[in-house]
Amino acid sequence: MRKGFIGLHGLVGDRLQLEPRSGHLFLFCNQSRNRLKILFWDGNGLWVCAKRLERGRFSWPQEETQGDRVRLTHEELTLLLGGIDLERTRAKNWYRYEEKT
Repeated sequence: MRKGFIGLHGLVGDRLQLEPRSGHLFLFCNQSRNRLKILFWDGNGLWVCAKRLERGRFSWPQEETQGDRVRLTHEELTLLLGGIDLERTRAKNWYRYEEKT
């Protein structure tokens, strides 16, 4: 988890094949899942936010069929950052518009 602005920007563009300046949040976690970084483009510059847990681990969601990518809603991101296990929670079956990619 030593990557900064340039390294994370490169990971998003080269490995994930996504546009780092899209306005999406890109979340990265280390192997032991006790540190994470968020990369965000606000329109005129990159933000890198980091969090390190003193004890415990983040409950990282499992990849489905997207390889290294996992898509989270803003509610799921809030739960993840708050220490809630996403595998043990379930969302109500509400209507939600999903963009086709």
